[in-house]
Amino acid sequence: MKTSLSHPRLRPSLRSALSVAALFVTVSVTRICAAQTDDPMLKAMQEELNREKTQLVIPGMQQPYFIEYRLDDFSSYEAVANYGALTREEEGRQRVVRVTVRIGSYTTDSSSGRGDGTVQMAPQDNNPDALRYALWIATDDAYKNALRAYSTKRATLERFQQSRAEKDFSQEKPVVLIEPLRRLEIDRAEWKRRIVEASGLYATAPEVCASADQVQYSTANVRAMVLNRYLVNTEGTTLRYSLSGYTNAISVGGQASDGMRLARDNGSVAVTAAELESWPAFRKRVIDDLKSLEALRNAPVVDAEDYHGPVLFSGDAASDVMNRFFVPNVEADRPELGTTARTTGIYNSSYKARVLPAFFSVIDNPAESTFAGRSVVGTYQVDDEGVPAHAVPVVSNGRLDNYLIGREPVRDFPSSNGHGRAAPGAPAHSRSGVMIFKPSNPVPVAELRQRLLAMAKEQKRDVYAVETMGGDIPRLLYLVHPDGTRQLVRGAAFDELDNRSLRSEILAAGDDPYVNDSLGTLPQTTIVPSLLFGDIGVKRATEEQQKLPYYPPPPATK
Repeated sequence: MKTSLSHPRLRPSLRSALSVAALFVTVSVTRICAAQTDDPMLKAMQEELNREKTQLVIPGMQQPYFIEYRLDDFSSYEAVANYGALTREEEGRQRVVRVTVRIGSYTTDSSSGRGDGTVQMAPQDNNPDALRYALWIATDDAYKNALRAYSTKRATLERFQQSRAEKDFSQEKPVVLIEPLRRLEIDRAEWKRRIVEASGLYATAPEVCASADQVQYSTANVRAMVLNRYLVNTEGTTLRYSLSGYTNAISVGGQASDGMRLARDNGSVAVTAAELESWPAFRKRVIDDLKSLEALRNAPVVDAEDYHGPVLFSGDAASDVMNRFFVPNVEADRPELGTTARTTGIYNSSYKARVLPAFFSVIDNPAESTFAGRSVVGTYQVDDEGVPAHAVPVVSNGRLDNYLIGREPVRDFPSSNGHGRAAPGAPAHSRSGVMIFKPSNPVPVAELRQRLLAMAKEQKRDVYAVETMGGDIPRLLYLVHPDGTRQLVRGAAFDELDNRSLRSEILAAGDDPYVNDSLGTLPQTTIVPSLLFGDIGVKRATEEQQKLPYYPPPPATK
């Protein structure tokens, strides 16, 4: 899902009395917020952690050097409507604990990089005894698993002549952060009314009802999620913080006369339900999608002859490109043992090399909670490994200067920069928060369009402009003729749109930053302006066409 600042087109038991307290290092505590809490869940986690610190050891075996408890309290709501009727409404709540136990030392430990730890269901009521029991069982399993993993890892490392210079786990200062708990806050009755009406507009709206028989599906939904997360570890970190996200969406689709499947999908994303789009704005979005679906049905198929040349990407489309090719490759996941690569992405050997044009810089700043006066979903104060959020200059003047790092170091990056993030119940990985692409010389959008038109005239041929994407396929793609007119086409795919083209083919960037807010496995925000590429391939897609329905849909009753 996306939100645009320029035009809002947007896309969820072994115990011993031996003391091991000396193994847990004490350092100064960073108090982002030192507010006290009488939360029984947090108190139970701290008490059980203190007990495990002194008792968790098998005689003759190595004691843990690090233990972490994380409790994820996840609430969700979703309502779905199809063809003007409510078809599903679900509300749920789940609590899980994830326990991580590390054997060895910060230099070499039992971690595998594949998500170490044990997950256990936790009580939904605030029963501290039940929570401590769940933590005890999970800790015991995690400890046994860590002992086996450490033995296996040491044996594996002996096969290699050279071991990694970087440590397995970075040591970080403790943090104390206690935030208020959040709860789902959404007017369920009002949003059900909205999505029911939205999903039936294909048949009832006077603006589009003439094309109702061409709509094969019409689905609207609203989703809400709140995560209250607790985290304590043996370094002294104590956290209770929250995040929330709300989305409304419309999805309509059908087929062209030749059987090609067509779809329009978008909506709005917000931190609170109050920030979602209003009903008039949502209704207008649905009407616009239905009209563009009809326009796509009547649009010609893209020329069979492959095209190489200029393409103008709106901020909407450009954000999808960056989320596919750039963002995952600067999230530094650690490679497997025995490899010499720095990270696992395409940019594993691009440190200090140019990856974007010299006029581009990129910063990831999770502490940026708003952009142009609007809240963004990717914001956070402390990451999910207990490290304060850092503003990281990822790219400076086109050169890759930093990766996003959690607590598993990679070469040249010995410490976390506050980007260890975790989905509910899942292990933490290096992930972005609020990534902002900043051109040093932004060009007004009108001038970008004029540049594209000038290239069409100079080359004496049609060029392309893309407004929206559906995955890696252009959904709304226009031929721009040398006389300035535009023609919608369908059935296209991009060719040679890759990391090389990001580095070498971006000629200019607009002054229209587009906010792409996503509530996937993690809330993330990417902010990208329009981009003019000098040479991108456009070709006819090879998707197989489907047969049309044999008879018309039933008549709608008004």
